[in-house]
Amino acid sequence: MALGTWWNGDPLPKLPALASFTAQRSTDKQRIAQLTSLSLQEIEARFQSGNHIYLAFLDQTPVAYGWLANRVGSVDEIQLSFTLPTRNCYLWDFLTFPTWRGHGIYPHFLQEIIRQEQQSIDRFWILYAPGNDTAAHSISKAGFLFVGELTTTYGHVSGITLFDASERAFTGAALLNLPVVPHDT
Repeated sequence: MALGTWWNGDPLPKLPALASFTAQRSTDKQRIAQLTSLSLQEIEARFQSGNHIYLAFLDQTPVAYGWLANRVGSVDEIQLSFTLPTRNCYLWDFLTFPTWRGHGIYPHFLQEIIRQEQQSIDRFWILYAPGNDTAAHSISKAGFLFVGELTTTYGHVSGITLFDASERAFTGAALLNLPVVPHDT
């Protein structure tokens, strides 16, 4: 699982035009439940813990969703939980609906969230699952830099291997409260 980041002031690469694309926050729990298959109780719990959902549209048709956390981030599959400092957020649980995959929506969606949130957020963090090359490509295309790879032992996160010795990489390790693991030799 790789950790990516975008910091306020970083460039947002120019993307090919995507006519009629929009994204916006939503608080419509019924609509969110329909689109995400989450229960109303789970949606309310996410809102109560400081999460916001964004919905992406082409014309008026919903094409994707994604969550933004600004208090606590977690990846349940590897028992990882971390506290987000002020002016940091974690982007998670993104999905482009199957019919709309391959249209370049994900990078546009990430950039639009950045544009809407950059007045109150300085650092955006995101993870993607191992082997999800499509997500990695889209996240990179949106302007995120990958700073490290999480390591797991027996299904639990055990550290992070940094891609370089940059401030961003060490900040990411500190954010996740993970020890830095040396590269395999």
